[in-house]
Amino acid sequence: MIGRRHHTVIDCPHPRALAQFYAALLGQPITYDSPDWVVVSDSDQSSGLAFQLAPDHRPPTWPGPDVPQQVHLDVMVDDVEAATPLVLALGARRLDDTVFADPAGHPFCLVPRPHWAPPVSS
Repeated sequence: MIGRRHHTVIDCPHPRALAQFYAALLGQPITYDSPDWVVVSDSDQSSGLAFQLAPDHRPPTWPGPDVPQQVHLDVMVDDVEAATPLVLALGARRLDDTVFADPAGHPFCLVPRPHWAPPVSS
């Protein structure tokens, strides 16, 4: 294991409003709230759904392919620098410093393990 899912991230034009919708839908609290990033999870020490500001967001046209779904995974790792060559060896492609594409092109981010989470590698 290289990492563990941290957040599933959903792009949207109004993070707080969408987080409030999912908080009510799932019966979970908002555990982090900033203008461009809001998290809904069991607690402020657990992974959950994150809502990321995307000012030019266009809603997906599912099932039509004109506008694809806009969701990515955050994968927590103990050390981003050490995990990078491991994910590249699995077939990922680097898009940015901490952003990669899986073999099918879906983006995911490597994020440092938060202080509240147990180590990824035991």
